[in-house]
Amino acid sequence: MPRVVDLSAPIVASPPELPEALRTDIEFQGHAAGAQQIEQLLGVQPELLRDGEGWATERFTNFGTHNSTHVDAPWHYNSRVNGERAQTIDELPLEWFTGPGVVLDFDGRPDGEVIDVPDVESALTEAGHDLQPGDIVLVRTGRDAYLNELDYMARGCGVSAAATHWLFERGVHVMGIDAWGWDAPLHLQAARANDEQEQGIFWAAHQADLPYCQIERLCNLAALPPTGFIVCCFPLKIVGGSAAPTRAVAIMA
Repeated sequence: MPRVVDLSAPIVASPPELPEALRTDIEFQGHAAGAQQIEQLLGVQPELLRDGEGWATERFTNFGTHNSTHVDAPWHYNSRVNGERAQTIDELPLEWFTGPGVVLDFDGRPDGEVIDVPDVESALTEAGHDLQPGDIVLVRTGRDAYLNELDYMARGCGVSAAATHWLFERGVHVMGIDAWGWDAPLHLQAARANDEQEQGIFWAAHQADLPYCQIERLCNLAALPPTGFIVCCFPLKIVGGSAAPTRAVAIMA
């Protein structure tokens, strides 16, 4: 049997201090409440159910499409990409979301540092991987260690627009990172963009004008070899969505 490594962050309720826009809130209904619901909806008494129990269910009361391990669609970046209307998550080919994977290891790089083309080339050489069209490139920063910390989104290095173009030009349509975002932390980008008053600094890799996908908030990349595995990261089919949660996994023979 192949070994499967889970690359997805657990979906849990957020701590109360987290701002609403970033929160995940879940309501859990137990078996006793489920039995009451069955009685109310269908008239079946609890004594007619095994152990008097009904169904257990859960309900998201706050769960953004970007608030878990997710795949970003081009629509997230801009309304038009490469001169055409950007694709939403349900419009992308499923073939993009499974393929040979490679881990580019940048663990230990400081927060805010930008990963550029020479860094990617060097990491591919270290991984011993000959990049091919359809490969899924995973960037390891080690910031999944801070997944449950309130400052998680403020941590991590980011990938440059030039490096994103370089990967895309070699046939990579899906690339991912084990940090909050593909670009450097937002507050660091914002400070530089405001200081320099120049377009193309804030969200540079997102708005690189490319029809590509990012997997953000990955986990457990340290459990993978540099290469020799298959990534599966199919997003939920949310019609018109800018992104969708995914259960990203790596499959190793």
